[in-house]
Amino acid sequence: MKFILGRKLGMSTIYDEKKGALNVTLVECEPNVITQLRKNEKDGYEAVQIGLIKRKAKSEKRKAKENYFKIKEFKTEAKDLKVGDMLDINQFQVGDKVKVSGTTKAKGFQGVVKRHGFKGSPKSHGHKHDLRAPGSIGATFPEHVIKGKRMAGRMGGVRASVKNLEVVEIDKENNILFLCGAVPGVKGRIVEIMSNAN
Repeated sequence: MKFILGRKLGMSTIYDEKKGALNVTLVECEPNVITQLRKNEKDGYEAVQIGLIKRKAKSEKRKAKENYFKIKEFKTEAKDLKVGDMLDINQFQVGDKVKVSGTTKAKGFQGVVKRHGFKGSPKSHGHKHDLRAPGSIGATFPEHVIKGKRMAGRMGGVRASVKNLEVVEIDKENNILFLCGAVPGVKGRIVEIMSNAN
């Protein structure tokens, strides 16, 4: 399994001779440090914990948790890995399929039309003030709002994953992966990239 933490830079368009114009997301993947290895004997499961170092982190305190933007565990066997090793984008190749996970863009408090795609009320006479109203909320029984009812509320800001994004280009000099498609989150947000390819 290949895995790394990266920082979303934004989206762009590149041109391929066979596929034409491709909408890609640029993810900067600076070298990650392996901070801990989980073992079955001690922890009950196998995992590799990696951290993305802050650019202004003090070298003598490199292993301290406050010097990492994010620390993440990936459940996999630690083959030939040890604490302190670096992971970089050289493990990925053009054509690899990856899954990217991150926190989606937060959009604040939204109504049912934007949040859930409700149609709204008819735009005819007698509907002047309820064009974007949710409509009936509940019934006479059980006399309370059912849990899970689609209503207005906070939208976005949740964890999401996108599978089968293809690595279409790699800029090794600047540590940038070009992923075909959209990636969760806003510009500058940390995302997790993992692949099942060996």
